[in-house]
Amino acid sequence: MSNPTFERIQGDIAANPVMLYMKGTAMFPQCGFSARVVQILSHLGVPFQTANVLEDMELREGIKHFSNWPTIPQLYVNGDFVGGCDILTEMFQSGELETLLADKGIPHKAAA
Repeated sequence: MSNPTFERIQGDIAANPVMLYMKGTAMFPQCGFSARVVQILSHLGVPFQTANVLEDMELREGIKHFSNWPTIPQLYVNGDFVGGCDILTEMFQSGELETLLADKGIPHKAAA
């Protein structure tokens, strides 16, 4: 059976090396967790695209089923689900996020 929401997500993550599903936009995050992930990516100078799940209820629910992850935000790098706010915060603090970005060929600047 065709699932238009899953097809949209698949298209988004195929077209954008770094894709963030979040509440709000990068300029105006509408939850603290989404804002935190935007801060981390911006701090590292990572180019990324976002999708605002608050504008689309099907996307908001669909992304949770697509990843089998119950919360938003959700970050995908080169089509792979990386995690939500807690995982990304831990990866950032440990340096693991930079390593992942480097391994996947994603441009970024070193954290100072």
